[in-house]
Amino acid sequence: MSELTKLSLHQIIQQLRNGDFSSRELTTEYLKRIKEIDPKINAFISVAYEQALDNSELADQKLIRWRKDHSNKLPLLTGIPIAVKDVLCVANMQCTCGSRILENFTPPYNATVIDRLITAGVIVIGKTNMDEFAMGSSTENSAFGITRNPWDLTCVPGGSSGGSAAAVAANLAPVALGTDTGGSIRQPAAFCGISGLKPTYGRVSRFGLVAYGSSLDVVGILGQNAVDLGLIFSLIAGVDSRDSTSVDLSVPELDFPSKFSGYADKRWTYKPNTKLPLDGLKIGIPEQYFTDGIQPDVEDAVKKGIKHLVSLGATPISVNLPHTKYAVPVYYIIAPAEASANLARYDGIRYGHRINSENILDVYLKTRGELFGSEVKRRIMLGTYALSAGYYEAYYGQAQKVRTLIKADFDHAFQNVDVIAAPVAPSTAFPIGEHRYDPLSMYLEDVFTLPANLAGIPGITFPVGFDHNKLPIGMQLMAPNFQEELLLNIIYRFQESTNWHKKKPVIS
Repeated sequence: MSELTKLSLHQIIQQLRNGDFSSRELTTEYLKRIKEIDPKINAFISVAYEQALDNSELADQKLIRWRKDHSNKLPLLTGIPIAVKDVLCVANMQCTCGSRILENFTPPYNATVIDRLITAGVIVIGKTNMDEFAMGSSTENSAFGITRNPWDLTCVPGGSSGGSAAAVAANLAPVALGTDTGGSIRQPAAFCGISGLKPTYGRVSRFGLVAYGSSLDVVGILGQNAVDLGLIFSLIAGVDSRDSTSVDLSVPELDFPSKFSGYADKRWTYKPNTKLPLDGLKIGIPEQYFTDGIQPDVEDAVKKGIKHLVSLGATPISVNLPHTKYAVPVYYIIAPAEASANLARYDGIRYGHRINSENILDVYLKTRGELFGSEVKRRIMLGTYALSAGYYEAYYGQAQKVRTLIKADFDHAFQNVDVIAAPVAPSTAFPIGEHRYDPLSMYLEDVFTLPANLAGIPGITFPVGFDHNKLPIGMQLMAPNFQEELLLNIIYRFQESTNWHKKKPVIS
């Protein structure tokens, strides 16, 4: 592996500005590694080889001008490649959502998060694989093949942002964007041994995100550590006039990493905050998240992770989240209901792939029947039934009421604690095909991540160990609305005093 592709995001920023290597050299190394490694993993649906190299040369020109004269403005991420989940629109790049029905769709505009990152100087290196329309927990539902876990190629990387997680874990990109509707950033991050941030609902614009569940979808980040997550978060967060659900809050200046001071300094440097104690932090431990059925290795590693936070000054406090047990049935009524409405537009008439026939009705039926995968069809049918006359109040209406109770549980808990710690999933990465023909067992993989989406609160995942098969184990922290900075600061301090996040898979 090239030494360049081993670097974390903040290391790349520093060394690029110092002139240790060029953006072209960096981008070339990532593209070479993708060609070499990705056929084994299938993390990418498409890679922008020529476009990425062209953009890297433009970035190098800016870097050269800046080094000669620091009065020239230089965006923070100038010349740095990133990967993007193929559910976010990037102008003039294919956006398939992992589905044959959008195989030929190329959006003419950028999602807001993409616009903001391009303004910050990034180079979109490619679009990553995903469960079709973000419906799944394993990235086995993609129309473009299964993505494999870099730690064990016989196992899943999690989903639906499995391509983004695998790309970061395998050093195919320094960071990647993903989306989280029911755990689709946190669970694959845990399975692949990296860090992942799901912001508060409304904290990051959803404009240009192809919708699955509109009241649940959140754009977030997958990266190697807290510093890298925080850098991207600080750039993509903020209100957007094109998204009425986005919240008008100022973008925070994150105090954990760095005071990334010296933007115009000749030798730009990274100065971490070395204060590690978490004195006064109250960590909630929910009894409902430590129940029968959890893999013993997972429970042990998460409890050890909590003990480490306690050793840094935190105080553990037991909390009760009684309505957590309803999260799976509530989610699998609300999310499919919203999906059935959102996916009604894919009819072969306006855009996307079309199966021609003799009349419009047959075009509609054949296009959706042949081009949607089985999991998408299953959720559309579930959602349509839940919204149908005579059943709406019995199912969707009741689910929304219980969702309110789940949110109330968190509100009550956060009156006594600052954050809540829990496992991310009941197990580590499972073998490919293990749950493919058992949808219920697959849905239960999300049992610990769904509540945060239903409540709209932020969550973060970070590695805390390995199981007996040497597969990564992740822990999650959840916080009150808009407390992403708190979550980032906590895991920054955890990672400053541990090495789990520095472990990398060997891909043969």
